[in-house]
Amino acid sequence: MNQYITANNLRVLDEKGKQIGLFTRQEALRKAQEMGLDLVEIASKAQPPVAKIIDFKKFKYLEAKKEQQIKKKSKEVETKEIHLRPFIGSHDLETRAKRAIEFIKDGHRLKIVVKFQGREIAKKDFGYKVLDNFCQAVKDFAQPQVNPRWEGKFLILLMNAKRTEYAKDENKKNSVKTV
Repeated sequence: MNQYITANNLRVLDEKGKQIGLFTRQEALRKAQEMGLDLVEIASKAQPPVAKIIDFKKFKYLEAKKEQQIKKKSKEVETKEIHLRPFIGSHDLETRAKRAIEFIKDGHRLKIVVKFQGREIAKKDFGYKVLDNFCQAVKDFAQPQVNPRWEGKFLILLMNAKRTEYAKDENKKNSVKTV
């Protein structure tokens, strides 16, 4: 017995989930031992509690396998950083905006960082202008998650995709063959 079963009567199921009947705890344990399997309580709050006669090691193995499949299918969203300067050139800003759009299409979030060095910190309004220009460049694909915030000499803005189907749309375009 792998779980503590305290109720007098139990509803007992076999390996396939078919109900065998109502048994006392001792009868259910004896039945499980006759079959060479384990008695595991699966619903303790039910009236009467439900126990299942199964091979516990096999059950744990199958549960671990299911969890691996779920992990495999779920994609972890990464946050990509893009570094800017308060006095960045317009072409450099455009290039970084194009790269940001690629990141968004791949399903990532963006963290835009404007780094101030030396006396540039006195011109904080230039950092906000750079962020506004950047947001305008990527406005069709991404939107700010929160207002920009300061962390020391860094002005930081987090952005999310407006739609999550960008990567799927790109795959569809690539898979269509023209004749």
